[in-house]
Amino acid sequence: MFKRLVDAFKDKDIRKKIFITIGLVLIYRLGCWIVVPGLNTSAFKSSLGISDELTFMNLLNSISGGALANGAIFALGVSPYISSSIIIQLLTLVIPGLQRLSRMGEEGKQKMSTYTKICALILALIQSVAIVLSYQSVINTEIGPAWLVSCMVVLILVAGSMATYWLGEKITELGISNGLSLLIFVGILSTFGNSLYNALFASNGVFSGNMEMLLEIIYFLIALVVIFGFIVFMDMAERKVPVQYAKQIKGRKMYGGQSTYIPIKVNATGVMPIIFAMTFISLPQIIISLFAPNSQSGFAKWVSKWIGTQSWLYFVLMAIFIIGFAYFWAQITFDTVEVSKNIQQNGGFIPGIRPGKATSDYLKKISNRITLFGAIFLALIALIPSLIFKFIGTGTLVTAFSATGLLIVVSVAIEIDKQIESQMLMKNYKGFLNK
Repeated sequence: MFKRLVDAFKDKDIRKKIFITIGLVLIYRLGCWIVVPGLNTSAFKSSLGISDELTFMNLLNSISGGALANGAIFALGVSPYISSSIIIQLLTLVIPGLQRLSRMGEEGKQKMSTYTKICALILALIQSVAIVLSYQSVINTEIGPAWLVSCMVVLILVAGSMATYWLGEKITELGISNGLSLLIFVGILSTFGNSLYNALFASNGVFSGNMEMLLEIIYFLIALVVIFGFIVFMDMAERKVPVQYAKQIKGRKMYGGQSTYIPIKVNATGVMPIIFAMTFISLPQIIISLFAPNSQSGFAKWVSKWIGTQSWLYFVLMAIFIIGFAYFWAQITFDTVEVSKNIQQNGGFIPGIRPGKATSDYLKKISNRITLFGAIFLALIALIPSLIFKFIGTGTLVTAFSATGLLIVVSVAIEIDKQIESQMLMKNYKGFLNK
């Protein structure tokens, strides 16, 4: 990967795209530190409950690169757009109009993108209003009336979220890789960098004479390398289903006759089942933290005790939800009936399997088996690293590299490598054709 990056810098056009990407990422990171006017950041961080535990708020803070804890203008980050994308995809399954749009080619994609942006704007507005209403004590009333300052904070947070999305789109259009994924990738790495810096240079860090912390960091990095290797191995694993296309004679030319395959990845669902499961299981805590942050009711205590990240029930429910959502997401992303229809229309068939419904059933059987292995893998990645890191004891580093963070970092790094490789191959093909 590093050799390919060095070779990419030698090409003028690719080097320009890399510099544009770095510049836009720096603008994003700058926005993660510019504090929202009228917000008491220290009180806001303590009210959110940002700590070393693996909670949903800590996950959002990690994805935003610490912008949420900083009370910055990019505090919401890309989370409203991610949520809106999930909502629109789910609605596509039940609304016939959206189903037709999804199959209308480029024009349909543009309309779906517009609906996703509108939904993201609405979600950003709802989240901003919920934050302001839930944490009225952090509003700085010295600069103006409380209602006016609150409105200003809401507008800045919404504008910051949409600006983050715009930066991601520009990176995709002018730079390298998918912009939104890259922003999440950078946010997680920056959070890990801050945590590592604190572990080394804080008052109880390594350079203050805390040798136990040094051993914990070494154990953490060793475990991280092993887990990264396991994730890369599973992320690249796939089942290749062979497809043979029949020969067709049109006029004096013969077409078809090629052999190809359908790649079905073991981890085709990515991190979405983990995000769904974590959101679902954290929903009671999110509602309590937003609308009753200081509640001492019996229900709030029960939720904290039995569904909190420290309870055994949390790990059991997480595993069950991850496996269930993995099957649900696989049904959305891999339509076996549509794939079977496309193969049959193009004169193809799977050797030994009849076209039509038999092909669809065969692909569904393979998909279900592959999804089971992928779901078990996701459940292990979601739970085992957390238990290992918790046993090691490096709390701040655990928060920076949660299970979702690990998967995102690895998948985005692989995607960046593939994007650079494809662009270099394209340049080589152009040079060959010009000769």
